[in-house]
Amino acid sequence: MLGALKELVRTIVPAPILAKVLSAYHFSLAALAAALYGYPSRFIFVVGVTGTKGKTTVTEMVNAILEEAGHTTALLNSIRFKTGVKSVSNLTRMSMPGRFFVQKFLSDAVRGGCTAAILEMTSEGARQHRHRFIDMNALIFTNLAPEHIESHGSYEAYANAKFEIGKQLVRSGKRPRIVVANIEDKEATRYLTLPVEHALPFSLSAEDASADENGGFFMLEGTRISLSLPGAFSLRNALAASGLARALGIQPPVIARALEKLKKVPGRAERIEAGQNFAVVVDYAHTPDSLSALYDAYRNVRKICVLSATGGGRDTWKRPIMGRIAEVQCAEIILTDEDPYDEDPRQIVEDVAHGMTKRPEIVMDRREAIRSALQSARAGDAVLITGKGTDPSICGPRGTKTPWSDAQVAREELEQLIQGGAAGQARVPPRTV
Repeated sequence: MLGALKELVRTIVPAPILAKVLSAYHFSLAALAAALYGYPSRFIFVVGVTGTKGKTTVTEMVNAILEEAGHTTALLNSIRFKTGVKSVSNLTRMSMPGRFFVQKFLSDAVRGGCTAAILEMTSEGARQHRHRFIDMNALIFTNLAPEHIESHGSYEAYANAKFEIGKQLVRSGKRPRIVVANIEDKEATRYLTLPVEHALPFSLSAEDASADENGGFFMLEGTRISLSLPGAFSLRNALAASGLARALGIQPPVIARALEKLKKVPGRAERIEAGQNFAVVVDYAHTPDSLSALYDAYRNVRKICVLSATGGGRDTWKRPIMGRIAEVQCAEIILTDEDPYDEDPRQIVEDVAHGMTKRPEIVMDRREAIRSALQSARAGDAVLITGKGTDPSICGPRGTKTPWSDAQVAREELEQLIQGGAAGQARVPPRTV
């Protein structure tokens, strides 16, 4: 009923007028939410993190460093909502929930004695003014790549929506204000020229660093920072978090301890272990750039790749590109269902396959696809399951949601293979006593 009403309004009201009305509506809600909860961001140190890729991991890294430095933290990201020692899973499928949720979250953090709050901030959130009335102390910009193009209308509109978060940092009444930006990205200059007190670039190319599928390291002012997380993208995320930490006066040894303790970020290059002698990795990669970055992290390993293209009805341009990337880098490919929404899921995977020169294996049941990939794995291989990360459901037609966890399913299927002795298949080496 509500959906039908929305469609009726869209057909009656001219699009430019409707856009202005909706913007005013969302802004009013943001103002009301902040007032209702007493403008809580004014009373806590607030770090925003934005960009296309790496936001969630960077928030987790900043959280780990601030905790190691003695802060009591609050954390809001795609994975979880954390206030002090209490942490609950984010089941909303929204990286940045609605205005009343965010303001209440900040209020709870202040009342709970937290000294810092780290927020993942998105372009979709900015379009609905969810970033407004949040007084930030610092903003980290990770990178920008095409995404949500249909939703925003163009790449430029998407980039501008992200940059509204930078403008919100400028509006903040706090001092000093800090921006940390990835200078390797062409959009970084916009952030680094914001009129704030401290603008700090970072770049992996400027560091003594190395990374592979097992982790990596970089040097920070003579201190070696080691990571268990794979790939160059993990080093960039760590550099972003470290740049902010140094701006806050946190010493490199503290940063090193914090990041060395961070063994995994759920759904972000997360390794699933059940005793097998090949890697099984669950990752959120759902753009061409993020898919390439993950595959490159495992460039020295034979890869079996399970993928589709997240989100029916959106970003259709990327589907054949992702298929092409997989064909170049993966030894075996299994295309499967992901989040079709109201689009034909078979058409989505066919669009991905269109970017390939050879016909890939298609297994529409996602569990069966994961099982098939695990059965094909040999010792030393990597099974890379991408697209959903920690998403708690598969979104189907007419708003249906089927509970789901890539990590849980991969673990269950691994355990069944091992118990059934189909290991090589799931080749588990014999124990030595």
